[in-house]
Amino acid sequence: MAFSLTNRVALVTGSSTGLGREIAFALGQAGARVAFNYYHNESRAEATFDAFKATGGAGMLVRADITDEEHVQRLVQQVEADLGPIDILVPNATPAQPQKRIEAYDWELYQEMIDFFVKSPYLLSRACLPHMKRQRWGRIINIISEVYSLGVAPFTAYVAAKGGQVGFSRSLASELAPYGITVNMISPGWIPVERHAKDPQQMKDAYLKTIPMGRWGVPEDVAGAVVYYASDEASFVTGQFITINGGRSFGV
Repeated sequence: MAFSLTNRVALVTGSSTGLGREIAFALGQAGARVAFNYYHNESRAEATFDAFKATGGAGMLVRADITDEEHVQRLVQQVEADLGPIDILVPNATPAQPQKRIEAYDWELYQEMIDFFVKSPYLLSRACLPHMKRQRWGRIINIISEVYSLGVAPFTAYVAAKGGQVGFSRSLASELAPYGITVNMISPGWIPVERHAKDPQQMKDAYLKTIPMGRWGVPEDVAGAVVYYASDEASFVTGQFITINGGRSFGV
């Protein structure tokens, strides 16, 4: 079967809802054992994992703050003990993303963005690499954003952190290529999920008009690309990103 992930173990952070949920489900449907991660909303996470198990998926649910080094170490150790060493890593967790003019931001907000989009992928990658290097096979798939390519304003904190994540991913891809480990990126546009429920309809209508394909993206669009990157079929692809926004921008 093309894109089969049978006998692989995947960790998807921030996977109780939104894009992370769909990514985790898709990896499970491709045959991987999947570790779901959450931090704040236990009941929602349990409902998501119950739904995953109802599809026949195999995996586990782990609570951890993925910006905290000790939490990350415990998270990886728990997954290894219950499912096996992690082959596929998808750092997906995200905080709130307020859009403000630069004068209205403070460094605390910038630091939060950096912690989620640079520190967390670093901590997670470092913790998973010993196994990946030993077996000379691994997949690290970072979730970027179209805002990096478009320079969306007023959004400097989020865009700066995503730019840092792109640079981190590209450098890490070069470093790990000799080990058969690929590092790639998914760059989604605005794909409405649960956290966008209260966004102004006028804003949504204006964005939709800018999508050449004339429709909203859905989480499945992102999940399919992640499964490809995770597969053996993508073994010669590294340091790249797939832009998933219906043609609004093009990855460079």
